Amino acid sequence: MKVFDNDITFSQLRRFVLMPSVTELLTQPRSRPFVVLDFSPPRGGIPHLLSDAFSLTPDLFSVAYNPGKSVRANPIMVAHWIQNNTGIPAVFTLATRDMNKRALQGILLGAQLIGLDNVVSVMGDELKGSEKLSQKTISDFTASGFVSSIKQMNTRVDFRDRFLRHPTGFCVGATIDLSRDWSGEIPLTRKKVTAGADFFLSQPVFDTSQPEQFMERYFKETGCRLETPVMWGVQVKVQDSVSLVPVPDWVHNDLEQGRSGFEIALQIISEHTDYGFDTFYLVPPILRGGTRDYESAQAVIDEL
Repeated sequence: MKVFDNDITFSQLRRFVLMPSVTELLTQPRSRPFVVLDFSPPRGGIPHLLSDAFSLTPDLFSVAYNPGKSVRANPIMVAHWIQNNTGIPAVFTLATRDMNKRALQGILLGAQLIGLDNVVSVMGDELKGSEKLSQKTISDFTASGFVSSIKQMNTRVDFRDRFLRHPTGFCVGATIDLSRDWSGEIPLTRKKVTAGADFFLSQPVFDTSQPEQFMERYFKETGCRLETPVMWGVQVKVQDSVSLVPVPDWVHNDLEQGRSGFEIALQIISEHTDYGFDTFYLVPPILRGGTRDYESAQAVIDEL
C-alpha cells in the first residue's frame, strides 16, 4: 500500500524485524502453553546488560516499565533490541503516570517507526512519601482512557481529534489484578474491554480457582463474557524474593521446606491447564535490589 507521495512503500522503508501481533501469535497452532515472559529493562544503556535475553525462549517478551520506579532503559528501545537480536516478539509497557497525552502519543509514533506494534497500557504505581519531592505524577490518561486513545490512533486520529499522516496499527494490552477487590476490578476490566483492549496480562494468581470464578462473576455483573484473551500471571518464587501480590502461606511453607519455586510454578500452571487455561504471563523471581533470576523462569519454560 502506498503511504507517501512518492513510490516508496512503508514496508520498503522498514529495515528491521517485523513481528506478528499478540492476537496473531495466540491464534497460531501450538503444542504447549503460550508463555509471555516478564523482562526488566536494565539500569544502564550498555547492550551487554541485555544479554540474558539470548538464553530465554518464551513465545513473547513483555518489557516492563521502570520496575521499582527506578531509572531504567526505555522499554520501547529494549523491546526493539530484543526483537531484532533474538528474533522473539516483544511487547512494551507504557505508564500514563509519567507523561502527558502529547508525549505518550508521540512516543507511540516512534515505536511504530521502529516496528513495534504491541503495547501494554498501565497507570503506573502511585508515587508515595518522599518520592513526591523529586518527581511529579502526570496521569493525563486513565489506563482505559489510554487504551481508547491508542485505538483512536489506529483510525488515524490523535488525542486532539486531528488526523495523523498515517494510522497506527497497535495491538493494545491492559492488566488485571485478581488480588484487588473484585467489586472494583470487574467494572475496571469492563472499561478496558469497552475501550478496545486486545489482550490482558494478569498479576500473579496463586489460587488457580480464581480465574474461572472471576470470569463467572464478570459475566454475572456485566452480562457479557470476558472473551478478550488473558495471560494469567504465574510468579516463580524463591526464598526472600519480592512479591507482586500477597503470597499464600502454603507457598511460603513449601519454600521453607526446601521445595523449589520452579516446582511450585509448574504445579500452578498444571492446575490452570486443568481449568482449561493455557496462556500465561511468567514472572521470574525478583531478588532484593531488583535483580531477576531468569534461569529459574527458563527452567519452567523448558519443562512445559
